[in-house]
Amino acid sequence: MQHGHGLMRALFATLLSGTLAGGAGAADSALKRGEYLVTVAGCTDCHTPGHFLGAPDMKRRLAGSDVGFAIPNVGVFLGPNLTPDNETGLGRWTVPQIVTAITAGRRPDGRQLVPVMPYPALARLTPADARAIAVYLKSLAPIRNQVAGPFGPADKPTSFVMTVMPADAFNALPKPPAK
Repeated sequence: MQHGHGLMRALFATLLSGTLAGGAGAADSALKRGEYLVTVAGCTDCHTPGHFLGAPDMKRRLAGSDVGFAIPNVGVFLGPNLTPDNETGLGRWTVPQIVTAITAGRRPDGRQLVPVMPYPALARLTPADARAIAVYLKSLAPIRNQVAGPFGPADKPTSFVMTVMPADAFNALPKPPAK
């Protein structure tokens, strides 16, 4: 977790969002709970560059993926930047908007998130836990990282792509040359 600047940002965001009912101790507790939940939920897996390539760039933790998930006939989607950067991340999103995205799969602009984002499971979070995640994300240092996409079914992705396919389709792919 970022200390100093990030903690001050989180305390300010918490004050503005009206969640500081229990004082500074409650805000610190919510930040720690949010950090814990982001860690155990594996958010870094889909939202940190390099993770799916075997070398996560922890200096850009949660700043968005460089590998997309392919959904047949829907498109390719990359985990977006979850840091509070105003241009490429969640900087302009409010805590309640982040809670809605992670628990209902709905962005502030009304678009529905693709089901690769586990919002149906995250909908089971308690309101306090969902809010703790949002407050924690707002406390991070902003990292400017524009994630590619989304790519529609007719678009050509510009990133690595993971896809799930039936065995017969996989087995029909060209085999690498023998060593």
